Amino acid sequence: MTPAEYQQLKAFARIDGALLFLLWTSIFMLYIKGLETPVLGMLSLGLLIISPFYVGKRLRKFRDSAREGIISFARGYAYIILTFFYSGLLFAVVMYIYFTYLDHGFLMAKFTEIANAPESIQMGMKDMMQQSINELSSMRPIDISLNMLTIVIMAGFMLGMPIAALLQRKTLPLNNSK
Repeated sequence: MTPAEYQQLKAFARIDGALLFLLWTSIFMLYIKGLETPVLGMLSLGLLIISPFYVGKRLRKFRDSAREGIISFARGYAYIILTFFYSGLLFAVVMYIYFTYLDHGFLMAKFTEIANAPESIQMGMKDMMQQSINELSSMRPIDISLNMLTIVIMAGFMLGMPIAALLQRKTLPLNNSK
């Protein structure tokens, strides 16, 4: 990969990372609102499941427009890792801002409410959930943000392999009219 190709890869990954960040920020907002309105919570889960397909769509667009329809597994994998990295950095900032200035204990209160619900008590999950809530409530906003950044980067490494493998293309298809 030449330096110009690497710059091109990073530029597209930054743009697509910003778009993925917007998707994840929407998912996070829907999740928070979904704690009070279950339909929004289900919508956030659906969007989260769709996000790897969105990244694949963006990789396909990069391959077809910038790479003239040809991309190796390594280049596609690097693109996905960088896309997740850039979006993770931005998303970690949003998480920090939310937990520092906006949350005011809302999320922990909702988790405690869920843990104390009769359904949770009947399922024997109360002790486990209370322990998790105690651990989460002891974390600082920067800790939560850095954990989220780590999770996003690891997701990029794991999801990048199958996405890059499926979308790699060494030659143009025969029916291409270019």
